[in-house]
Amino acid sequence: MRKSNVKFVSLLLAGAATASLSFQAQAQEVKLALGMSGWTGFAPLTLADKAGLFKKHGLAVELKMIPQKDRHLALASKAIQCAATTVETHVAWNANGVPIVQIFQMDKSYGADGIAVRGNINNFADLKGKTIGVDAPGTAPYFGLAWMLSKNGMSFKDVKLTTLSPQAAAQSFVAGQNDAAMTYEPYLSTVRANPQSGKILATTLDYPMVMDTVGCAPDWLKANPKAAQSLANAYFDALEMIKAEPAKSNEIMGAAVKQTGEAFAKSAAFLRWQDKAANQKFFAGELQAFMRDASAILLEAGVIRRAPTDFSMMFDTSYIK
Repeated sequence: MRKSNVKFVSLLLAGAATASLSFQAQAQEVKLALGMSGWTGFAPLTLADKAGLFKKHGLAVELKMIPQKDRHLALASKAIQCAATTVETHVAWNANGVPIVQIFQMDKSYGADGIAVRGNINNFADLKGKTIGVDAPGTAPYFGLAWMLSKNGMSFKDVKLTTLSPQAAAQSFVAGQNDAAMTYEPYLSTVRANPQSGKILATTLDYPMVMDTVGCAPDWLKANPKAAQSLANAYFDALEMIKAEPAKSNEIMGAAVKQTGEAFAKSAAFLRWQDKAANQKFFAGELQAFMRDASAILLEAGVIRRAPTDFSMMFDTSYIK
């Protein structure tokens, strides 16, 4: 009996020790809320979440699906600490009083963003006076349309806009509404799959200006530099998983936007996720040059009232080294 009791007590102590270690591990996990959307380029964040990569790096990440036009409000209210969005959006938020610091690049669009038009529209000049479905000011589609129009000697004054989310813009266009739609993947594939509705006039292959980064509030970064590094590392691990297990990864990422793995893979073919080497190259000069060009378009489109004079506060390269 005595040996049995000793064994029983030993098991209890071992169980308590295991539970204690588990509790400590959970207690040490840094909680973080990150705002994003269903944009295909953000999917590695979903993969990092579902595959346990955030947890592996000591993070308890809550991914919050927040429309791009509202994401800065969540950041300002501290409902989220970090956000995934386009580079020019980071510029606009900073210029409009919501500071955020970009810490790593996620993707570049290679045809994943574009404008769909009716069959009788053959160039941008043909869009004059036409109605275009596009998301609200401060979003990537709005900026993308402004960029394309500007590059063709036009502005929003030359067209009519109706505010629709990227998904609604694509669905409405296919249903026969409006003359054009500015949208992105996976919704642009809705147009690709319905050629009878119209055609794609231009994409980011013609106008390369959609690139996404993850940024965090500067006060949170200052207080949590290790957690920020873990966030970047988890993203890079997700890219490695995509390379090693593409079918499994596509199924996980596709499920988040109600796509099959095969459909998601087709959508993802129109963009390029950026690994650490690509990040280092991007942050070495391309980012700064694009922010300067983007600020001029944002100013012209009325998204910001004053062009920034100092872009150095908008990014930190220490997390991609």
